[in-house]
Amino acid sequence: MNEKARLMTIRARIKRKKPRFLRQEWWRFPKFKNNPKWRRPKGIDSKMRLKKKGKPRSPSIGWGSPRAVRGLHPSGYEEVLVHNVKEVEAIDPSRQAARIAGTVGRRKRELIVAKAKELGIKVLNAR
Repeated sequence: MNEKARLMTIRARIKRKKPRFLRQEWWRFPKFKNNPKWRRPKGIDSKMRLKKKGKPRSPSIGWGSPRAVRGLHPSGYEEVLVHNVKEVEAIDPSRQAARIAGTVGRRKRELIVAKAKELGIKVLNAR
């Protein structure tokens, strides 16, 4: 097993155990209920900031992925956002994969997928 594959399995194991980091007391206020994304607790008496037992977990350096595989797609490829056929030609098929932008229509999408197949490039959202 090569180094990249080993680090990808480590990243998967870390991600499985990682909790969803939610904003402090998001359950208390209706405005946070539908979007309780992370904000750092800053209160002077905040139990969450003090990392007390029984309080929600906070993001810290230990939850991060190994640097070599950080930001990679689960397939192990680096994602490259593509808007046209010209951008597909600039991709390195050994380490990069294309993700077609959401604003691209059906006709141009088909051209991009055809060109990627011809060049041996993986398309992550080919449909």
